[in-house]
Amino acid sequence: MEFSLLDRIIEIQEGAQIQAELTLTGSESYLQDHFPRFPVMPGVLMLQSMLQASIWLVRKSENFSHSVVHLKQARNVKYADFMAPGQKLTVMAEILKEDEQTTTLKTKGELDGKNAVSARLTLERFNLADRFPQHGDSDAIVRRRAREQFESLLDSPPRHP
Repeated sequence: MEFSLLDRIIEIQEGAQIQAELTLTGSESYLQDHFPRFPVMPGVLMLQSMLQASIWLVRKSENFSHSVVHLKQARNVKYADFMAPGQKLTVMAEILKEDEQTTTLKTKGELDGKNAVSARLTLERFNLADRFPQHGDSDAIVRRRAREQFESLLDSPPRHP
């Protein structure tokens, strides 16, 4: 992930669920263009925050054994509220099922305890060496960086707008 839409991971139960949060400070550059008179977080970025939490749950649950964990499918995406500057999105993801290559999760994002967004996400996971042998040397580097980023999200204090 080149950018993070999560400030911190609050709780994680390997193989089961994760809870994370993101506070919209109002200084995010996309707010200048996304309805300047009514700044709100774009829905696709709310979905991305749920995806990122889901990826962290899968990575940690399998001890970072795959270098690539990415979105294969998003279903039943429902938006129920806007996220404005100063609000905190609490993101939750729960593993529903998994097989050798995919994990399906139920995800949601809440604002002040009320549902703002929800979706069922299916993630695919693999190592580069398995599909692209010429890039196999990158697997260890990607896994190491993912571990470092995960640890920083676990150690992050709450962010305030």
